[in-house]
Amino acid sequence: MIFTQYYLDCLSQASYLVGDETTGQAVVVDPRRDVGEYLADAQAHGLRIVGVIDTHFHADFLAGHLELAQATGAWIGFGSRARAEFPVRHLADGERVALGDVVLEIWETPGHTPESISVLVHEHDRDEVPYGVLTGDALFIGDVGRPDLLASAGHTAEELARMLYASVRRLMTLPDEVRVFPAHGAGSACGKNLSTERSSTIGDQRTGNYACQAMAEEDFVALVTAGQPAMPGYFVYDAVLNRRAHEVFDPARHAQPLDLAEVLRLQEAGAVVVDARDPQEFAVGHLRGSLNVPADGRFAETAGTVVRPDEQVVVVAPQDREEEIVVRLARIGFDRVAGYLREPEGAFLGTPERIARASRVTAPQLAGAVRGAVPPVLLDVRNRGELAQGAIPGARHIPLAQLPNRLAEIPPGRPVVAYCAGGYRSSVAASLLRRAGFADVSDLIGGYGAWSALAQPVS
Repeated sequence: MIFTQYYLDCLSQASYLVGDETTGQAVVVDPRRDVGEYLADAQAHGLRIVGVIDTHFHADFLAGHLELAQATGAWIGFGSRARAEFPVRHLADGERVALGDVVLEIWETPGHTPESISVLVHEHDRDEVPYGVLTGDALFIGDVGRPDLLASAGHTAEELARMLYASVRRLMTLPDEVRVFPAHGAGSACGKNLSTERSSTIGDQRTGNYACQAMAEEDFVALVTAGQPAMPGYFVYDAVLNRRAHEVFDPARHAQPLDLAEVLRLQEAGAVVVDARDPQEFAVGHLRGSLNVPADGRFAETAGTVVRPDEQVVVVAPQDREEEIVVRLARIGFDRVAGYLREPEGAFLGTPERIARASRVTAPQLAGAVRGAVPPVLLDVRNRGELAQGAIPGARHIPLAQLPNRLAEIPPGRPVVAYCAGGYRSSVAASLLRRAGFADVSDLIGGYGAWSALAQPVS
């Protein structure tokens, strides 16, 4: 058996290649949209990709089932409850997909979504104990999939949580030594307590995962529906698009270089300028009205939070990372990229009237400001679960994922200071506020970590 895990740190997303060396047949599970790595690895191992399995209709990224099917002729498999606009091989509960001596066994494990499945991997057909189980978003390392995503229209969070309870109990019937390979890790908004580990065992999850402990169904429902992070705005868009026969990603279609005049024309016509440089570089000088979504972080997920899928995008990227940024946007289905600004620092020098600076404050500066005659509005853009670590007294809490739709809650005409855990999301939030017309906006360098290090009052 050939078994390979692929992991995207930016999206905390895992996909898998499972192949049988004797027959040369392979299946890819939960692929991302840029499929070149799967194709190259299959060729290197002498494998032919005959099938693609999605454990469910993903909400956090646009899956690569159509791309792989077009490149290889592979069938596309989903659970029996899945309904899509393209031809699907519906995989029934208990069905066994033989690649040779290597066999995949399908288990229906609904709860994160109604159509969710898990895939048991048998290295040999007659093995009593499976090699591992690909659990999709049903079971994570340290957590389970959230049951409240709108991808499951027509089902309430409580109904899905009850499905998930039965699914987790079923997965716990597997032997302790069975390896667990989930579709996501720490940082994903598909759960609230995910581990940084990329694999585990059923035994370790049975003892170490809060949601896998013996408990009544009502207690489980209360646990998994409480404290979930705010859902990024693009999740519904991707969940719907993953069901559709959408345009496939073309790796040969390169981003177009643009001069500043072209960028300004596009911006005036409604395009969003996404500046992916470091927050400090952005602060020194940027095109007025730009959104700062730094590349070195959860770029795609964050961009999908502050940019609408129907908006045209112009990219300002760190040196030689323009193509990377375009691919990362494509991974969440954001294909409306008009191009990128060539040599932004040089271009900005020619039109100083279109360039703005961004205010950033240190923790000591903020401590002085909050004691001043006109203290700023403090905006905490962390997720709800992070508040347990403490907060700056008097801060308004609006998670970044909800901020685009809650701008009216921020008092106009007053200075605003945004903060997060370390300074990444706060720069995004501050740029969003400036673009919305707030005149005096700063963000806290180092975030809440810098504030608490000063031994300042916290709530």
